[in-house]
Amino acid sequence: MEKSDKQPTINDVARKAGVSKKTVSRVINRSPLLKMDTRERVEAVIAELGYVPNPQARALALRRNFLLGLLHDNPNAQTVLNFQEGVLDAIRKTEFALVVRPVDRHSPEMLDDIRNFLELQRLYGVLILPPISEDDELAALCRDMGCGYVRMGSAALDEAEHLVQSNDREMVEGVVDYLVERGHRRIGLIEGPAGFRSAFERREGFLSAMRRYGLDVPQDAIVQGNYRFDSGVEAAGRLLDVHPRVTAVFASNDEMAAGAYHAARERGIEIPRDLSIVGFDDSPIAAHIWPPMTTVGWPIREMGKAAALKLVAPDMADARPSSFPARLVTRGSVAPPAREI
Repeated sequence: MEKSDKQPTINDVARKAGVSKKTVSRVINRSPLLKMDTRERVEAVIAELGYVPNPQARALALRRNFLLGLLHDNPNAQTVLNFQEGVLDAIRKTEFALVVRPVDRHSPEMLDDIRNFLELQRLYGVLILPPISEDDELAALCRDMGCGYVRMGSAALDEAEHLVQSNDREMVEGVVDYLVERGHRRIGLIEGPAGFRSAFERREGFLSAMRRYGLDVPQDAIVQGNYRFDSGVEAAGRLLDVHPRVTAVFASNDEMAAGAYHAARERGIEIPRDLSIVGFDDSPIAAHIWPPMTTVGWPIREMGKAAALKLVAPDMADARPSSFPARLVTRGSVAPPAREI
């Protein structure tokens, strides 16, 4: 008997596995609403028959395309890139693809623009980076449209299934602990821009730890930046032109910390002999600058992977964590203060 050239269908799989077509569809879509033995039986039949799901047909049935959207208005390109790489790790060898959509959080039409984007693309789900991830109206819009979403943040913004978060406040307290243990008492802060929850959490962690040690934080010891290199140069310059000046600086991201390096060298201040600097993110610039920068390692890529899996494979173990602790990465930019300045 000649072997048929006809491609097996979802009906063939259902018939041979003794289940409904809906059950086969749930297996294909990695639904958690299945018993393990049922899933394994259907997967075995799929492998035996060589059944290949039709993405277009599945998209029509789900009324969704196999697209994930990454929404951001983030001035830190490295954060966006690292998160994107994590998402791609999650969807590699699947039918899913990623669409990256920058938005303007200051625009009064932002929500309408995102609504139009979701309607046009018929996305399977969206991943939302800070600071727009902190917008509850945006989360409500996704729910109203029946679009899955996961928010990235520096605090608990939502239920676990819709959230990946870090422990920024706690980690910045740890940065101050580290500096104080090495003898620093005059510590400056280059904080992030207003409107970012990450900037708020990192500032609060800094102030909490300084209060715990009974250390003064003069008004001129905190300068705001915008997470970009040039703002770090300017902010650090203001900190370093005050007398007595600080002996250590914590910058709320590595870009601004690198700017602080530049400002210090313009003034003949040697790192770490005359000034210690700590950043946040553990981006490539932290390891490549000289001396290599001590920084807080934010597991952005792991967060991106988990966020994507929460949408496309919520029953997988890697999709379950919602909290991703950061860690202090010690390098060569911190030393005890050499002398009173």
